[in-house]
Amino acid sequence: MAKILIVFTAGLLAGFVLTLLSIIIVIPGKLFVEQESPVGFNETVRALTESAEANQWTVSHSYNLQATMEKNGYDVDPVLVVSLCNPSHANNILSNNSSRRISAMMPCRLAVYEKEGKTYTSVFNSRIMYPFLNRNDRKILKATTNETIQILSKIH
Repeated sequence: MAKILIVFTAGLLAGFVLTLLSIIIVIPGKLFVEQESPVGFNETVRALTESAEANQWTVSHSYNLQATMEKNGYDVDPVLVVSLCNPSHANNILSNNSSRRISAMMPCRLAVYEKEGKTYTSVFNSRIMYPFLNRNDRKILKATTNETIQILSKIH
């Protein structure tokens, strides 16, 4: 009986350690989806805006982080964070009291930036959040994620 308890405890501990290691090693690399753009910075921004509008999303705001950093005495490569909004999805979140908590993720944000002479886009991988959401919130987040990926696919 003691041998079974030792094997069980060792298996439980090994499972815990492997789970912890996968969280520490795997998850950080999956938090953001980064893709190299086949075109330059300005062309990527233009294509992103056009793709968003073609998919009934609006660009609610753009943050020129390079200009902001220059005002503070720092020199960085071009970085533009684009806030996108789909009024239908926003209404689904904001009109439902139980879904308002995910409004912290609104609007959807995409980044366009240069590094090492190339242009990239990145977006938060919201699929990681699915297991932690109720059915309705997961449904909304899946729709926004799929549409955001569709918007980005027109660029890449």
